[in-house]
Amino acid sequence: EVRLVESGGGLVQAGGSLRLSCAASGFTFADYAIGWFRQAPGKEREGVSCLDSSGGLDYIDSVKGRFTISADNAKNTWYLQMNSLKPEDTAIYYCAAYPDCLNYSGNRYYTTYWGQGTQVTVSS
Repeated sequence: EVRLVESGGGLVQAGGSLRLSCAASGFTFADYAIGWFRQAPGKEREGVSCLDSSGGLDYIDSVKGRFTISADNAKNTWYLQMNSLKPEDTAIYYCAAYPDCLNYSGNRYYTTYWGQGTQVTVSS
């Protein structure tokens, strides 16, 4: 059974930091690109960051320089370090596994596995 379990969300003031974790099991970690997408109330899903099996990284423009994706293959866990958070970062964040990083928006057609999500709320 495939499981992706996010943790680390919460309430933080603008300018603060959070570190999201995604513990994965039930699939071969190295066979997928892994990453994060988010969904804010009333908005479509939006890819945040992706890390492919070759070590290639991608971020959406709005988080570049503030968010960092990383992975610990030995633990089948990946992370999203979020610094300098802004109110517009408020959303439910989902970790996901993809065939590649060409589309990591959370579109179900391009997303192989995803977790249940963790709420991130940034107050102004």
